[in-house]
Amino acid sequence: MQYLITNKRLKFLLFIGAFALISCTPLEIRPPEATKFTPAVNLLSVDAPLVEKMIAPPAVVLPKTLWQRLFALYQLPTINNKLIQAEIDWYSRHPEYLNRVQKNAAPYLFHIVNEIEERGIPGELALLPIVESAYRPFAYSHGRAAGLWQFIPSTGRAFGLEQTWWYDGRRDVYTSTSAALDYLTQLSKRFNNNWLLGLAAYNAGGGTISSAIRKNKRANKPQDFWSLSLRKETEHYVPKLIAIATIMANAEKYNIKLVPIPNKPFFERVDIIKQIDLARAAELADISIEELYVLNPSYNQWATSPTGPHYLLIPIEKVPVFKARIAELADSQRLKWARHKVKSGETIGHIARRYRTTVTQIKQANGIRNNTIRAGKHLLIPTANYNIALYSNSVAMRKNTIVNTKRKGYKIKYRVKSGDSFWGIAKQYQVGIRQLAKWNAMAPGDTLKVGQTLVVWGKHSHASPSTPLTASRKHQTIRYTVRYGDSLYLISKKFNVSIADLKRWNVLNKKYLKPGQKLKIIVDVTRS
Repeated sequence: MQYLITNKRLKFLLFIGAFALISCTPLEIRPPEATKFTPAVNLLSVDAPLVEKMIAPPAVVLPKTLWQRLFALYQLPTINNKLIQAEIDWYSRHPEYLNRVQKNAAPYLFHIVNEIEERGIPGELALLPIVESAYRPFAYSHGRAAGLWQFIPSTGRAFGLEQTWWYDGRRDVYTSTSAALDYLTQLSKRFNNNWLLGLAAYNAGGGTISSAIRKNKRANKPQDFWSLSLRKETEHYVPKLIAIATIMANAEKYNIKLVPIPNKPFFERVDIIKQIDLARAAELADISIEELYVLNPSYNQWATSPTGPHYLLIPIEKVPVFKARIAELADSQRLKWARHKVKSGETIGHIARRYRTTVTQIKQANGIRNNTIRAGKHLLIPTANYNIALYSNSVAMRKNTIVNTKRKGYKIKYRVKSGDSFWGIAKQYQVGIRQLAKWNAMAPGDTLKVGQTLVVWGKHSHASPSTPLTASRKHQTIRYTVRYGDSLYLISKKFNVSIADLKRWNVLNKKYLKPGQKLKIIVDVTRS
C-alpha cells in the first residue's frame, strides 16, 4: 500500500519529530572553551553528514609535545615490584640527574621517537640511552662500548657499524639508532616478542638469557624476566628503564620537571659528497665546531672520513645556508694541504702521525703504491685547517682533556713495560682497575703498549711501581667475570697463570666459558 504525503503533511511530521526530540532530550550546556562534544542522545539513525552540520563543533587539534607523543607510544606492561620501586625512589631523589639527561637528549630525541613510531615498537625504548649512556654521545664504558646506545666493537660490526681511524659508526646518531632498534627487535622476536627479555638480552647477551631460561625450565620454574637468575647489572637494567619511563610519564606526581623539547626535527642529514674539514663545515653552517661535533660525534679526527659516509647532521635552521655555501665550495677549500719534504730516515707512518692523518690517505694523495719514499722528495699531506686544539671533540683532544683533568691524590706518570697489565699496575699503586683505565681514557680490556705513558693518581707522592710487596700480599685471590670472546687461553695469558691451574681452581664441566660466569684466580702480583 502506498501513501501520498503532501507538503503540508511533511511539514507537520517534521515539526512533530523535532518537538519530540527536544522534549525528550535534556539540554546540555558546555563552557565555550570545551573542545570535546558528546551528544546526549543516540543519533545513530540520523544521517551522519546532517549530524555533523547540526551538532558537531569544528575539530580542534592541539599540537602534541614530543613528550606527549612519546608517552602515547608506551607498550611495556605496567609492573610494580621492589626492584622498580627502588629505582623510582632513587631517580625521584635525584631530579637534577633527570634534568641533565633530558637536556642531553634534546638534539636526538625527536629523531629516535620518529624511528620508534615508524617501527611500531615500544616508546619506552627512546629512554634506553638514559640507562646506557645518560644520552652522552661520547660515552665510553669499561666494556669498550661507545655511543648513545653503547655498542661494543663486535656487536657494532655485526650490525654494520663501521669503525675506522676516521669514523666510528657506534657514535653515529643516525646509523647507531637504526642498528640498536634492529638489534632490540631481533632480540625481542628471539624471545617470542617478549620485550623485557629482549631488553635483558641487549644488556647481557642473547645466549646468557637463553641459558637462564633453560635453567629455570629444567627446574620447573617460571621463565619470565623476573624469575630468572641473572647478574646484578642485568637484574637492575630493565627496572631502571621502567622506572624512568614511569617517572617521566608522571612527572608532576614525582615532582620532576620535563624539559620542553619541541616536537619537530632538530637536525637534517645533508650530503657533503666528499671529505671536508670539520672546522670548515662548522664555518659554512655558521655554528661552533663544538655544536657540529655534538650532532656528528662519529668523526674521530679533524675531518670526515675520506671513504665515507659523506654526510653531516646540521641544525635544521642552518641547513639552507649550509647547502648553499657547500655547493659553491671549491675542492681546494675542503681540506688544507701541507707540502712536506721527506727527511732521511722518515717513513710514511712517521709523517702520517705528525700530520694526524693516515698512511693510506698520504699514499692516495701522492699516487704511492708501496711504502717506499725517498729523502728530498716532496709529499702533499691533507691536514687540519686550524690548530688541532680547536677540534675539541676529536679522539686525541677528548683523551687529552680526560688525562689532564685534576683529580684527588698525587699525579704519577707510569711508563708501560713488557708484561704489564692494568690489573698489575692498579694493584701496585693500590687503585681500582676501572679507575686507572678511566684516568687514561681507556677501558680495562684495551691493550697496553710498551713505552706508553699512563697517568696514575696515587695516595702518596712517592708511590712507585717498584715498592716491594709483603709475602702476605704476593698471592691474591680474585673473582673474574668472563666477558664475551674470553677463553681459558686468553685469561691464562692475561693473569699470567696456567690453564691447568684455572681448571684446578674452578669446577669447569663444560668445554666453553659463558659470559657472566665467575672464575676464581690466584694471582702472583709480582708476575703481573
